[in-house]
Amino acid sequence: MAHVFTPGLQVIAETIIEKDRSLPIPGKVFVKSGDRVKAEDVIAEAEIPNDIQSMNVVNLLSVMPKEIHQFMLKKEGDPVEEHEPIAQNKPFLGIKLFQSIVRSPFKGTIERISDVTGQVLIRKPPRRITLLAYIDGVVKNVAENLGAEIETACAFIQGIFGIGGEAFGELTMVSPEPSHALDEADITESHAGKILVGGSHISHRAFKKAMEMGVKGIIVGGFHAKDLKNILGYELGVAITGDEDVKTTLIVTEGFGKMAMADRTFDLLRKNQGRRVSISGRTQIRAGVMRPEIIVTFSDKEAQSVKAHVPKAETGIQIGDEVRIIREPFFGRLGNIMELPPELTKIETEAKVRVMKVKLASTGEVVTIPRANVELIEV
Repeated sequence: MAHVFTPGLQVIAETIIEKDRSLPIPGKVFVKSGDRVKAEDVIAEAEIPNDIQSMNVVNLLSVMPKEIHQFMLKKEGDPVEEHEPIAQNKPFLGIKLFQSIVRSPFKGTIERISDVTGQVLIRKPPRRITLLAYIDGVVKNVAENLGAEIETACAFIQGIFGIGGEAFGELTMVSPEPSHALDEADITESHAGKILVGGSHISHRAFKKAMEMGVKGIIVGGFHAKDLKNILGYELGVAITGDEDVKTTLIVTEGFGKMAMADRTFDLLRKNQGRRVSISGRTQIRAGVMRPEIIVTFSDKEAQSVKAHVPKAETGIQIGDEVRIIREPFFGRLGNIMELPPELTKIETEAKVRVMKVKLASTGEVVTIPRANVELIEV
């Protein structure tokens, strides 16, 4: 039977995943192999050197650069507090009113005192980076000074697009059905700190209300691309998302526009209502594809019977398999593969590529799609 290799979009009821949690620079790791961790646990931290500010001390004191050390109250490497004197000259005629004092503009450390330029460099306190576990699970391996690998049994769902970073909370169903669109009235103060599941769409006004209410995340079928600018205040680039300054992470499971969430995805989320869930909106569409993800962790007892999922994308897909189209003009549509013609076919761009024929679930129409323009729905 004909088959083809293609990227898979996973909607898996039970599996085991491993997450590599690493610091960007060496630091301290606080866990060891075998430790049980919660998503909010700090498993490692590091300090990044902060900015340096230069002060022209000799000008402020009206002295020569080579004399600077005579007037310094601090030496290189000394800590200083905000507004603490770091240098002073001798009072004129012994009258302190006519004495110049140079004070540190912030808390930090004296980095350098130059008797050539007369400049004093003060470094701000280091920025601390804390690395959270992100998921509930067990530490499998530890990378010395860098982080750890965490394993968990879970339900695992990938979205098609997202914004915002990692978040975790209680999974809460808000929409009664996949076609229901979230509006402002659906979101209340009781949803603070939770991950909400909608149906087909959420407006930018409703999303802004969710941020105001302290909602940790929104999972919904569709979102209008034009509303992203209303949320972010700028046009979103196409390379990588996930670092946006938003209080609420958004995960879109189907595509842009008003699109009912796939029944399989909606039903799996509804089945796991009330459980702890970790989400990330990070998305990379081009080389090194990265999808937003939803991880619903299981209890220790439930985890005992769960086995790791074997990706179907490694064995190839076949006629009858369900796919999602990831390019226009059918972006986000679901369908089933009807044919996998082996010969090259000329498409609108005049290029000759291998294609597949897909029957769209929404209309029953059979369309011809380049094989590179779909991803497998793995279950």
